[in-house]
Amino acid sequence: VTATGCSATSTPTVVTVNTKPTATITPSGVTTFCSGASVTLFSSAGTSYLWSTAQTSPSIVVTTSGTYTVTVFNAAGCSQASSGTAVTVNSTPSQPTITAGGAVTFCNGDSVTLTSSAASTYLWSTGATTQAIKAKTTGNYIVTVSNGSCTATSSPTAVTANPTPTSTISASGSTNL
Repeated sequence: VTATGCSATSTPTVVTVNTKPTATITPSGVTTFCSGASVTLFSSAGTSYLWSTAQTSPSIVVTTSGTYTVTVFNAAGCSQASSGTAVTVNSTPSQPTITAGGAVTFCNGDSVTLTSSAASTYLWSTGATTQAIKAKTTGNYIVTVSNGSCTATSSPTAVTANPTPTSTISASGSTNL
């Protein structure tokens, strides 16, 4: 109301408050793994996405260590950034090699020493856990090495233990003289 007794009503102003989208990351599996593997990170629903890697898809495939985030946008143009998801990629040891300390083909009763290249831990196909083993029987020998959480396996080394020959004497005639 004014001093002259007149009044005016303003046009209502509509205020719309849009809600921010939810921004979460869900991994497809474990986020600590060995090199050569991967994990897919999925974003919560939105109309568009911007990952810390600059990708704009609803999910990304990760093969390197790092902390990953996503900003999710909704239809109203609101955005929300996720908290970081850490991914750790451990290195895989080099494929081990087996060195034979002699011939890998020998007579039954003999043996050959098989030695693995250096690593933190060893597991032979025989169950032995030392760097070197004595192979006494015919077979393919392999070793799996580890640097903690990741492993690598050697190519097989074939060992042949030939049976000891038996000798027999047969007479071509009478053995009575």
